[in-house]
Amino acid sequence: MTEGKDIQKLRALLPHWIRHNAEHGAEYKTWVHKAGRVGIYLEAAADHCESANFTLQQALEKLGGPPEDKVEHEHSVTQEG
Repeated sequence: MTEGKDIQKLRALLPHWIRHNAEHGAEYKTWVHKAGRVGIYLEAAADHCESANFTLQQALEKLGGPPEDKVEHEHSVTQEG
């Protein structure tokens, strides 16, 4: 794979990774109070997900954002007109 293709693939992957991390972080937070004395670790893990996403978002912005043909969209599209 050429560097250009690698960068394009990375621009497509980063939004997926960011979304995936956010989902995991949210799940960890739902378990914080249920986990008793280890809840603090789940809370820390959720914070790490947020921190990682901040850094991944910076990388995505430096690369020019998601590729034009991979812009985030809802799966249920309604047509107007």
